[in-house]
Amino acid sequence: MIGIIDYGMGNLRSVEKAFQHLGFDAKILIDPSELEDVTHAVLPGVGAFGDAMANLNKRGWADSIRAFVAGGKPFLGICLGMQLLFDSSTEGGKFTQGLSLLPGDVVAFEGEVYGAGKLKVPHMGWNPITWEREDPLLAGLKQNDHVYFVHGYHVLADAGVVTAVADYPTAICGTVWKNNIWATQFHPEKSQGVGLRMLKNFAETKRV
Repeated sequence: MIGIIDYGMGNLRSVEKAFQHLGFDAKILIDPSELEDVTHAVLPGVGAFGDAMANLNKRGWADSIRAFVAGGKPFLGICLGMQLLFDSSTEGGKFTQGLSLLPGDVVAFEGEVYGAGKLKVPHMGWNPITWEREDPLLAGLKQNDHVYFVHGYHVLADAGVVTAVADYPTAICGTVWKNNIWATQFHPEKSQGVGLRMLKNFAETKRV
């Protein structure tokens, strides 16, 4: 059973439907205690990092997520859910502590390449991803397959956990993997066949 964490800030139903379309049992979790009964967990997310961490802490999810990951079960973060796995964010000019399950920080898109008549922020739309090392999440995909991004901040992650990148216009973190943790900055549930293949790969991973 795949559990999709409801902490008040996620595109829950579309993720649930994507797994069900692939033939996997999936359900939305409303209480942290339900994590004990699932084999895989997904942390989706749309919105602000600070609000999301406040909800995770207030609703008791933060410690339960850390315990789930420590138990070796497969865990997937999507979009904001990916960013929350890292050490911190400076979104909105405010420092917020993350879950610290992966090394790295969430920062704004900065530089002269962004702005009126240039690259837009938020980064929104289809972009190709590329990778230089194997990742079970990417099995069966081709270099430069396109996926759908929607994000106004990005992760400066430790190179040891980054598996795929997208150019906007320099390399930004697209996917990460460490032990039993996977995460995508883009939305696999909105990335058609490529994204569905990733979700299938995740659902078929085993406990570490």
